[in-house]
Amino acid sequence: MSKSLLKVTNLCKGFDAPDGRLEILRAVEFDLLEGEFLAIVGESGSGKSTMLQVLGTLERPDRGEIYLAGESIENLGSNKQAQLRNEKIGFVYQAHHLIPELTALENVMLPLMVQGVATDQANRRGMELLERLGLGKREKHTPAKLSGGEAQRVAVARALAAKPRLVLADEPTGNLDERTAHEVFELLQQMCREENAAVVMVTHSKALATACDRMLCLHEGQLISI
Repeated sequence: MSKSLLKVTNLCKGFDAPDGRLEILRAVEFDLLEGEFLAIVGESGSGKSTMLQVLGTLERPDRGEIYLAGESIENLGSNKQAQLRNEKIGFVYQAHHLIPELTALENVMLPLMVQGVATDQANRRGMELLERLGLGKREKHTPAKLSGGEAQRVAVARALAAKPRLVLADEPTGNLDERTAHEVFELLQQMCREENAAVVMVTHSKALATACDRMLCLHEGQLISI
């Protein structure tokens, strides 16, 4: 039986607005099992991306607790949070955010180089991922020479390079046509299962959401099962 990887309790986050405090997340609670693929849906502006930012320690919550692999992470210092992000959390965004001056392989190697992994070891891991994603012959191409789907596959490889326990995906197929979106989603799903990484994916696509292990809806600041 799978263990709980991520436990979120009473998570609250708001922002100051001209007419007062705007509460985005209101006592959000959920558990994510090891290797589980969870879809988060909801209306635009409902706070889905904000929730991912908080889960990824890029924003601090106002209140609440976040446990990743049994470790409380919401109150870690900035340096500890940066280390945790680099070692245990992978990110995939709607825009691929690849560094334009680097090749596909160099972009995938980057998280490992930041960790201090030897160049030859990072190179081997990067090539392994690119080959598994069907990009073994595109490793020397810069992002400008890749199609949208290819660039997003490189972004998936980069997210998995350091073998994270958790992948946070914010509309990872949102900029792609329907056919390419399904291809990238299926590769993301397959790769994360092979790497035993759990996923929280925000998406507007009901078709993709229903293909996940579980789906929750963020509505009026709270997660509800659907």
